[in-house]
Amino acid sequence: MSVKGMVIVVAVIFCATIVQGFPMFKGGRCLCIGPGVKGVKVADIEKATIIYPSNNCNKIEVIITLKAHKGQRCLNPKSKQANIIIKKIKRMNFLKYQDV
Repeated sequence: MSVKGMVIVVAVIFCATIVQGFPMFKGGRCLCIGPGVKGVKVADIEKATIIYPSNNCNKIEVIITLKAHKGQRCLNPKSKQANIIIKKIKRMNFLKYQDV
């Protein structure tokens, strides 16, 4: 292989590694599209999940799994119900690690 060919191969590999580090979408790949709902009936909540900002998505997401296979809903993280859920989950995680 000639020197010219080696330079081209190295340049292509270098460009590929740089492009791989750039985000494809400006907003990232968030699971929740839009602001989300303000509230959900407490009796319908089976599980609550909080996803903190990361490389994939730059906002906090509160995802509620509903009972009876009704699916999932995204809560608006600025809503009153979402703030209560976030505080409860943080407290539960804090207490869980206190027993260790």
